[in-house]
Amino acid sequence: MTNLDSLSGILEPALIKEIGQFGIFQQFREGDLIMDYGKYIRMMPIVLKGTVKVMRKDEDGREILLYYLSSSESCSMAYSCCVEAKKSEVRAVAEDDVELIAIPHVKLDEWLCTYPSWKNYIFRSFNDRFIELLKSIESIAFHKLDERLVAYLKEKQKHTGSSVIKVSHYQIADEMATSRVVISRLLKQLENDKRIILYRNEIKLLKDL
Repeated sequence: MTNLDSLSGILEPALIKEIGQFGIFQQFREGDLIMDYGKYIRMMPIVLKGTVKVMRKDEDGREILLYYLSSSESCSMAYSCCVEAKKSEVRAVAEDDVELIAIPHVKLDEWLCTYPSWKNYIFRSFNDRFIELLKSIESIAFHKLDERLVAYLKEKQKHTGSSVIKVSHYQIADEMATSRVVISRLLKQLENDKRIILYRNEIKLLKDL
């Protein structure tokens, strides 16, 4: 049976019961594609376990990380695409092993009229994602790349709950819209400053980071 405990205290018990009744439980392994560019989205995912990263690409095909989704969180862009029957403008990938429940689009508006907690949940989701996007824009516009890299690593640590981050230099460069050579140089400098330890496709964050 699908475990919806993470939604307790956020949504009404009657709504949680309906989510269990009409939602579709899905599991993804690390690296699995959950949503992709140009695809119609018929369901809105609510993350129950694990972390999902959401990315957007520009006209030149370069991707940048927008935000992460963790337990009890949902993608407001998926909601918008469902309601308006639009194609996805983002890509969502499982950062680690992920469990989620997919809500059919026919229920999204219906529950807005029936359950006050669902309306609050949706509005809060839009607000949270908007704030995260503002932080991303602020980081790109006002912070140096080395500061952005440290913030990126700390955000990874926050969502994984581990000081050991499994990520390649290429992946970091891709998500931060820069080159691998630059990221490798900055990571090496952080290691020389004894703020991290570099391993093959892994980075251990030290207390001084």
